[in-house]
Amino acid sequence: MSIEPIRRQALISFAKLIILTLLGYIATMYFAHVLGPGVLGSYYLFLAYYGVFSLIGDGGFGGAATKRISEGHEPNQFFSAYIVLRVILLAVSVISLLAISSQLTDFVTSGLLPLLILALITGTIAGFSSTGVYGAGKVGVVQTSDFLNNSVKTIVQIIATYLGYAAYGLAGGFIIGMFVGLVINFRYLPLKLARFGKDHLKSLFSFSFWIFLTSSGFLVFSTADTILIGHFLTNADVGIYRIAYQLSGVALFTCMALNVVLFPRMSRWGVEGDLAGIKNALSRAFSFSLLFALPVLIGGLVLSDRLLFFLYGADFEQGSLALIILLIMQIFGIFVTLQITCLNALDYPRKSFVATSCAAIINIILNLFFIPLLGITGAALATLISVSLNALLSYLYLSQTIPILVERGPLRNILFSALCMGVCVGVYRLVFDLTSVVSLAGVILIGAALYFLILLRLDSHLKQELVGFLQIFGLQ
Repeated sequence: MSIEPIRRQALISFAKLIILTLLGYIATMYFAHVLGPGVLGSYYLFLAYYGVFSLIGDGGFGGAATKRISEGHEPNQFFSAYIVLRVILLAVSVISLLAISSQLTDFVTSGLLPLLILALITGTIAGFSSTGVYGAGKVGVVQTSDFLNNSVKTIVQIIATYLGYAAYGLAGGFIIGMFVGLVINFRYLPLKLARFGKDHLKSLFSFSFWIFLTSSGFLVFSTADTILIGHFLTNADVGIYRIAYQLSGVALFTCMALNVVLFPRMSRWGVEGDLAGIKNALSRAFSFSLLFALPVLIGGLVLSDRLLFFLYGADFEQGSLALIILLIMQIFGIFVTLQITCLNALDYPRKSFVATSCAAIINIILNLFFIPLLGITGAALATLISVSLNALLSYLYLSQTIPILVERGPLRNILFSALCMGVCVGVYRLVFDLTSVVSLAGVILIGAALYFLILLRLDSHLKQELVGFLQIFGLQ
């Protein structure tokens, strides 16, 4: 992988995330104000069921195919074997969905079941193209198609909401966006169909088994709370919780951008035996992920209720405590994301599975206990505890292969700067009432400026650290 593609991939990744994050949050604010938590809750349940049955339809073979294709040995054969396996699993997932549809009474009566089946079919075809392109190292193409996917999805959803299509419009926009993305990926797909043998299938199965189980663990974190809230509480509670969860996700902004670039690069370093490169990249990734996440957490602690009230409406303000808990969870989520990516890149999917599955089991148990007792706050607490466990276990496994180091100096400066910002914003809120979106935006901008001014003053080596980080990825 040359330097120039890496530079392009990173720039695309960051640019995409900035634009899509802004577009997504603005659109969700509009949906929240127009549709309310109940309709949003129905759509989030649609997404939860899509996640469950799309996982069945993938079987972990997407991650396995990406890994084998990226290694550069017989990529066409692995790609072809992957397609055959996905088609078979698609049939299994659709049949499974229809078999249990009688148990999904509320969902079936909503009329979203046909759209869910269509989404599964579209998602499978999209998986063919994105896996082939991503595995071939064309991350920039994947990022571009993903950008168009999400952009078109959001635009269609906004138009559909304006026209009064409610949850149907949201689900329809989701499907149309996927279709646009897959067309772009197919345009630049460098792989061809080729005859494959038992060895290719065996190789995919050996890796996909653990990827599937690990993905199942991640799916628990993303859907178990949603489904169980819908079971024990109401669709409106689902909507409020998912809005809080989505808002907390802004803390992972930098981490997710870096992670997209990290996996194929770490996979290549692993094959080459360059453990030092992986160690250094991981340490820098921690620092630059926390550079953004920690001030978001501190700001959220001070402004959570006002953020939900002004951005999404009065109905969502009751999710402020859940939002605080979920922001704390996202700090641990940074370590989970980067460490699990590193384990998979080093060809240790079994260790990823063990760490994630243990945490997933705890997540389900805690959700069953906390949701009836504490409502959506209980769901957030269950997620925090289980993600923290996942971070600890993945750390223990990864540290057996490479030393995991967090840069203490930068971390200390980041934390101190964030705390100073939090104190100033808290005092400002006590003195001046936040009575509008404009006043809220103003205090956020002031807080951000204060944070970076203090950080740059404390850390004279921040620029050098940034340059060093960029050099690791060939960006300088």
